[in-house]
Amino acid sequence: MKLNWAERLAVNNPIRPLQQRLEIGWMKKNIRLNPNALVLEVGCGRGAGSYLIKKMFDPAFVHAMDLDIRMIRKAHDYLSPEKRNGISFFVGDVVRLPYRDSTMDAVFGFGVLHHVPDWQEALAEIVRVLKVGGTYFFEELYPTLYQNIITRHILLHPTENRFRSQDLKEALKNAGLELKNYLEIPKLEIFGYATKQA
Repeated sequence: MKLNWAERLAVNNPIRPLQQRLEIGWMKKNIRLNPNALVLEVGCGRGAGSYLIKKMFDPAFVHAMDLDIRMIRKAHDYLSPEKRNGISFFVGDVVRLPYRDSTMDAVFGFGVLHHVPDWQEALAEIVRVLKVGGTYFFEELYPTLYQNIITRHILLHPTENRFRSQDLKEALKNAGLELKNYLEIPKLEIFGYATKQA
C-alpha cells in the first residue's frame, strides 16, 4: 500500500534519518555483514536508509525498492550521484520480489510490513530471497500507534489482518527466522533483527 500525503510528510521529515541512523547503529553493534554482502532494502522511500546502510554496513551493493515511483524519484533528488554509488533504486512490490531464492545476505525494512495487506506473504518473500544465515533487519509499528482515534483518520493503513507483538514474533518463527535481538516499546513499535534458519 502506497503512503498518503501525511505519511510521506512523516517519513520525509529531517528527523527520520536521525532515527534510522540510531537504529542502524544499534543493529551494526549487534551484527556485521561481510564485505561482499548483497543487501536489499524494501520500502526504501527517499533513500535515506539505503545510504545509511551502505555507509555504516559497507556491503558490496544495496538494492533499494519502493512501491511508489514518487519515492524512487525523491531518492534520486535526495541523494547526490556520489551518495547513490553502490545503490540501485527501483520500483517493486515486496510481495513479488524480483530475485531468485537465497540471493541476499540481508534485507532491511523500516516500517514496511504494517503497510502491506498480506504482510505474511511479504515476510515469506523476504525469507525466500535471504540466504541461509542471512539477516532480516526490521522496524515495525503496531496498530495502537497507527489505528488510534486520531491517526486512523490521518494515516492510510490496511484495517484487517494486522499484527501485534506476539503475532509478528510468531510469524517470524513460522517463516523460518530466528529472532536474535530486538528493542520494543510495548503496544507501539519494535525494531530488531532475525536470521534465516536452514
